Amino acid sequence: MAYRYGNRRQLTFLPDAIENYISEEDPVRVYDAFIDALPKEELGLELNDNAVGNSSYDPITMLKILVYGYSYGWRSSRKIERALYHNLSFIWLAGALKPDHKTISNFRSEHKAVLKNVLKQCARMCLKLDLIEGNTIFVDGGKFRANAGKSQTKDLTSWEKCHKQVERRIEELLEESKKIDEDEEGKESLVKINKELKSKERLKAKIDQLLGEIKGEKINGTDPDCQIMKGRQGSHAGYNCQIVTDDAHGLVASTDATTSKNDLNELNKQVGNAEDNLGNHAENVCADAGYSSVEDIKPLMDKGKTVIVPNNKQAQKEPKENQFSKDAFLYNPDQDTYTCPEGEEMYRYDYNNGRNRIGYRMKNPSVCRSCIHFGKCTSSKMGRRIYRLINEAAKEELEKIYESNEGQQIYRRRKLRVEHPFGHIKRNLGAGAFLLRGLEGVNAELSILATCFNVARMITIMGGVRPLIENLKIIK
Repeated sequence: MAYRYGNRRQLTFLPDAIENYISEEDPVRVYDAFIDALPKEELGLELNDNAVGNSSYDPITMLKILVYGYSYGWRSSRKIERALYHNLSFIWLAGALKPDHKTISNFRSEHKAVLKNVLKQCARMCLKLDLIEGNTIFVDGGKFRANAGKSQTKDLTSWEKCHKQVERRIEELLEESKKIDEDEEGKESLVKINKELKSKERLKAKIDQLLGEIKGEKINGTDPDCQIMKGRQGSHAGYNCQIVTDDAHGLVASTDATTSKNDLNELNKQVGNAEDNLGNHAENVCADAGYSSVEDIKPLMDKGKTVIVPNNKQAQKEPKENQFSKDAFLYNPDQDTYTCPEGEEMYRYDYNNGRNRIGYRMKNPSVCRSCIHFGKCTSSKMGRRIYRLINEAAKEELEKIYESNEGQQIYRRRKLRVEHPFGHIKRNLGAGAFLLRGLEGVNAELSILATCFNVARMITIMGGVRPLIENLKIIK
């Protein structure tokens, strides 16, 4: 069998233009056309070809490089710099420009608001292309690690202790520096001490800032905005990232990195963010049991939206049967009382404003103690208590909507629509942790990652690179 051998010294004719290095079906052409189609004014980019001073790299080209780099899972500015020398698609996209890693990193840091806006404009673009309908949206949250260590999260007492240790070390360094000044033979050691002294002074200034920001809670010294989040891999410094997707093709409508440790009161806010991005109002909203807060959901219901969110009991695969659960007690709205399974009346006795609920119990506790079900229904000497939410009617309506045929059909599509982006971002793009720090930086990164997911899906939905590019040219 014959073999084929390469020859590095073989003379060849290279293409006469960089344009010919990339085929017409290469996905990089989509990213190029996509960024070109974005409205630059609404993005927040300031473009001025007549600006005075030293020339700088075209912001549009820098944005293309960043977004395309994230689509490869290359978020490091050094990896992107290397790609600009060795990867033909990057060379084509940048038009042979080769900004160094510092320039790329600075552009990302200085244009966080622009990067966050990219997803918003992408969602509106999908709306124009009829890839997003905006009638039914799904919300879900996921934990992402911050660019900070868990051990750097400390309370006020710990930071004050660190502050004293740093002050003590600074005093020691100053004393050592003074002695070296008196000893001419130690001139070489003075450089090392001055370097450590500057480092300690910077650390002291940073701790001073943290002590001013901390408000009775723990704060992370590396990224003050992050929180300790519990996930499947344990506890880490991180963010709770919310993603809202559309029902039509599962495209991302909005993202939001939050410091909330759970999803309980996030639904109303995230639906509002998605509607602002799309510029229309959703009719149906769906999320899992983690968002089951009646107080947070009721404003959505008041706006006429159909909300499909199960409570914790409904979300259980095999709910435990209890013949003396609250459902076994009949509420009488006219008398504002409950009737227990044995026919005894329970009256209002407590109004807990802090927890938005009303308590009911027997007027005479001896009625419960003499009941044949005492010990099963309740073992309290004060008798059985029932608590009714202030928004109990809304809670009951939510339960009915979830259990309806239409509610079940929508809820079954939830996993397919809203959990897909998390898998793509964490696994395909390798972004289980952020590179940027602070809420502004994290939201900028999350926006770019979600945009990369949308572009990949758009190529599939539209049937390839060429059809998508043609449609992008039309709406440009």
